[in-house]
Amino acid sequence: MATCGLNQSGRVSSVAADMGCNPIHALASQSFFSHVKNRNILHFQSSAKWACNKNVSSKDLVSSASAVHGTSSCYWEKPSTPLLDTVETPMHLKNLSLQELKLLAEEVRSEIIFALSNTGNRFKASLGAVDLTIALHHVFNSPMDKILWDVGEQAYTHKILTGRRSQLHTLRKTNGLSGFTCRLESCYDAFGAGHGCSSISAGLGMAVARDLKGRKNHVVSVIGNGTTTAGQAYEAMTNAGYLDSNMIVILNDSRHSLQMKIAETSKMPISPLASTLTKLQSAKKFRELREAAKGVTKKIGGKMHELAAKVDEYARGMIGPLGSTLFEELGLYYIGPVDGHNIGDLISILHEVKSTHSTGPVLIHVVTEKGRGFLETRNKPTKHQGIGIPNSASTKQQMGKFSPCTYTDYFVQALIAESDKDDDIVVVHAPIGADMGLGTYAERFPDRCFDVGMAEQHAVTFAAGLACEGLKPFCVINSSFLQRAYDQVIHDVDLQKLPVRFAMDGAGLAGADGPTHSGAFDVTYMACLPNMVVMAPSDEREMFDMVATAAAVNHRPICIRYPRSYGAGVPLPPGNKGQPLEIGKGRILVNGAEVALLGYGTIVQNCLRARNLLAKHGIHATVADARFCKPLDLNLIRQLAREHRVLITVEEGSVGGFGSHVVQFMALDGLLDGKLK
Repeated sequence: MATCGLNQSGRVSSVAADMGCNPIHALASQSFFSHVKNRNILHFQSSAKWACNKNVSSKDLVSSASAVHGTSSCYWEKPSTPLLDTVETPMHLKNLSLQELKLLAEEVRSEIIFALSNTGNRFKASLGAVDLTIALHHVFNSPMDKILWDVGEQAYTHKILTGRRSQLHTLRKTNGLSGFTCRLESCYDAFGAGHGCSSISAGLGMAVARDLKGRKNHVVSVIGNGTTTAGQAYEAMTNAGYLDSNMIVILNDSRHSLQMKIAETSKMPISPLASTLTKLQSAKKFRELREAAKGVTKKIGGKMHELAAKVDEYARGMIGPLGSTLFEELGLYYIGPVDGHNIGDLISILHEVKSTHSTGPVLIHVVTEKGRGFLETRNKPTKHQGIGIPNSASTKQQMGKFSPCTYTDYFVQALIAESDKDDDIVVVHAPIGADMGLGTYAERFPDRCFDVGMAEQHAVTFAAGLACEGLKPFCVINSSFLQRAYDQVIHDVDLQKLPVRFAMDGAGLAGADGPTHSGAFDVTYMACLPNMVVMAPSDEREMFDMVATAAAVNHRPICIRYPRSYGAGVPLPPGNKGQPLEIGKGRILVNGAEVALLGYGTIVQNCLRARNLLAKHGIHATVADARFCKPLDLNLIRQLAREHRVLITVEEGSVGGFGSHVVQFMALDGLLDGKLK
């Protein structure tokens, strides 16, 4: 049962008594929230759509109350999890009955919601994959059998069942659990995954290695439908079909992939007939008979083999859903669709597939509901990526003068302002547009905003094609994800001097999302390109000016890097209209003596704070904002080098970044020959 805020459960009962309601039903009712608010016990921003009803179940109550926005001050009692309390490793699932496994699934969902719903972590994908995860660990013997998860957000149940339950509340915290699978964290994590679409490729490598070493273990790759928009997934499936290695691919289809198409997509109904046909497809004898028949017709050859192939194709079309033949043509035996929340069917099918050896790769199409058990998440678009600082009132109070908006928000505002006055501006974004705050832009300019899904390589070359025909594309991709499209950035954009504007969100140290999402390398890999302009705003006002600069540059590619943290709190330009900057021109913010701090990007704000600390010790430092890493402001660097004894470059980047470019120029210009340090 849930209790609210700072009050005891008795005070909830008292409020319920005033309403003539049972406490547990009162808690979920609209009038209860109003009553509580009036008595200054707790404030809710909105209410669940429930009346006092004695027929409301506790399960419905928790889901309904969870759907209330602004419940950050609502403390839930730890749910009762008697079955889950007995599970320390996947081996403890082996002797549980089907009914117990179903109860375990409910307990796991309660545990995830309890541990993560108030932490800012993304857990919707894991709620949808609870039943599938339990079935996998019930049937297979991990870690001997390899289970690979494509993108870690669907693997929280996996973490709970593999001995990390007590640490779940530390997810994405310092010295806590990784938000993704991590080989260094657990022997049950067969492969590390922060970026999507790697599971099939890695799984195939493990399957081939197993065969070469004469082992008999199983390999299972779980991939979400969102990551199947990436080309690597199809490259891997094509190769798997060619090599014909025995492995299992599970397509976890939650129907959340391309952001703006969600409303048009309905859930695939899993009818009793479909379920029966799926079990027939997975049956060991059926598959072995089919493989034997194919072998016989190959030996006969000629027209008989062609006829058999056509009959097989027609049969697949009758049994499987639309699109199943695609996987068959790639060489994977298709089974599905399967109800991803029917543990009995999942276990039956997985047992059949596991027992059939040496028949090549299999794809099991599992249909799940993202956010199952948590009403707030149902049928809502998903934001997969976080921001640097949690968006809560307490956080904003601690931030003092800082802006309530992130640099991502300011980028979108600036982009809208530029698009209002220039019809040639278009936006291409990957992977999911809501991550970049582009939902507002898409509503404003639906015909000029293109969500390509998790297909960064395509996004870059698509933007290049738009630029060829006179449009002004802004290619908005997370900094670490743009690494996946580096060849396209070089070959399709930079070498052709096409004016594609790259907006690299999430630049700098990612914090909670860990090293796989840190944008620490973009300065290095973009600034080495011959035609690229590389710039970074030091505050939100500079963001507006740099978006205006990018829109004005029409003869070469240009990129802007910015973090997901909050702005510095400086005034915005009138009407959100920035002014184009002079390319390669930095600025001095504060003059000093002896020491110069040359910052690049939002780290400049830290330079200003450092100057204040130094001033307390009698050191008056100069603070300069480079603005551009390429081209550098050579005159600014010369001035700082000649007028100060110490020059310090400050950035969030790696070796080969902004500081390396500055030092290289200074060495060539003879600025290091004196006493400068």
